[in-house]
Amino acid sequence: MQLVTNKQGLNGTIRVPGDKSISHRSIMFGALANGTTTVSNFLKGEDCLSTIGVFRALGVRIEEFPDKIVVHGTGWDGLKRPDETLDVGNSGTTIRLMLGILAGRPFDATLEGDASIGKRPMGRVMLPLREMGAIFEAKDANFAPVKVTGTKLQPMTYTLPVASAQVKSAIIFAALQADGETTIIEKEKTRDHTEQMIRQFGGAITTDGLTIRVNGGQEFQGQNVVVPGDISSAAFFIVAGLIIPNSKIRLENVGLNPTRTGIIDVVKEMGGKITVEQTSKAGDEPAGTVIVETSDLKGIEIGGDIIPRLIDELPVIALLASQANGQTVIKDAEELKVKETNRIDAVVTELSKMGVALVGTDDGMIIEGNQTLHGATVQSYGDHRMGMMLQIAALLADSDVALEKAEAINVSYPSFFEDVASLYQ
Repeated sequence: MQLVTNKQGLNGTIRVPGDKSISHRSIMFGALANGTTTVSNFLKGEDCLSTIGVFRALGVRIEEFPDKIVVHGTGWDGLKRPDETLDVGNSGTTIRLMLGILAGRPFDATLEGDASIGKRPMGRVMLPLREMGAIFEAKDANFAPVKVTGTKLQPMTYTLPVASAQVKSAIIFAALQADGETTIIEKEKTRDHTEQMIRQFGGAITTDGLTIRVNGGQEFQGQNVVVPGDISSAAFFIVAGLIIPNSKIRLENVGLNPTRTGIIDVVKEMGGKITVEQTSKAGDEPAGTVIVETSDLKGIEIGGDIIPRLIDELPVIALLASQANGQTVIKDAEELKVKETNRIDAVVTELSKMGVALVGTDDGMIIEGNQTLHGATVQSYGDHRMGMMLQIAALLADSDVALEKAEAINVSYPSFFEDVASLYQ
């Protein structure tokens, strides 16, 4: 696909699609609840539609309307053994959280996905769940397809060796089916949408610093869920507004959960012109308006406990850093290696093709600033966030940029290219 290049003066208002993490969980909790759940501003990207497909295969009736999704919950005990293998598509969130949900159900099921999913490690989820008694069979002991044989689960105390909201959430779903209290101790604070949604659906979970406690045997009641816009999707326009000359972009209904706003903190530290105004709160999920405009930026060091709060934004933050004054160092981000692709290698390879001076490290990247971007043929590696980052990069390029595997963007932002076009037309 030929990308739009060499643009200045991006101006306008964007309302980014619904948050992917919250959309996934709204279907999961809606299915596990008693009664009906209505979800507004649901992200109809391929990943979240995979979650709907999985629960339909488990016997849950889910209706799709232009403005909402209606989930007719079955409760935990209403889930049925699927007649077929459960296909998660490209969705790591779906497969990892479903491992926790299915671990305690009284039937067996097999989960598989596309080629990318087949390369993503599942052992980090299966290992702690096995301590609760879960039974899994996986390809090479670590990869999908994974067969789950449901069984009675036991509570445990577990310290997470990695900062991963997906691993944490899988354990929480298993703990909700165990007999007693499970304690989870995080390495660093990660996005807390699962905890927030438990409370919204009438359940109980306590958090004290990095310690989470949850009891099994809870039942949930159907809710009305309003999904805020995805800050990970907004990040591409935040960066575009900061680095494209003569630009000012207004982003509405952006989710502002504090466990997700690391990119806003980074932009402020780099000297970016950014205004954030909270305008609403749906349940415990705040949302608001973010306004950015072209800025003189400075290079910084990004690492430590902020990394889980911006892990999905790091590819586009690397692009942001290429336009700052001085050097930017990203560290403590080993998690980038086990995303849809190895995002450290992918970012370095593709931005290098466009003339950016940067190197990968074992846990991040070192990016030189004040870079001029050139035309090239680049690829997404089937990774939606790589594809979107490269389109923003192309806006700065001095000649043609062609993107291979552009369709990957449909995973989280089907209207992305149209929204980009709306800012310069």
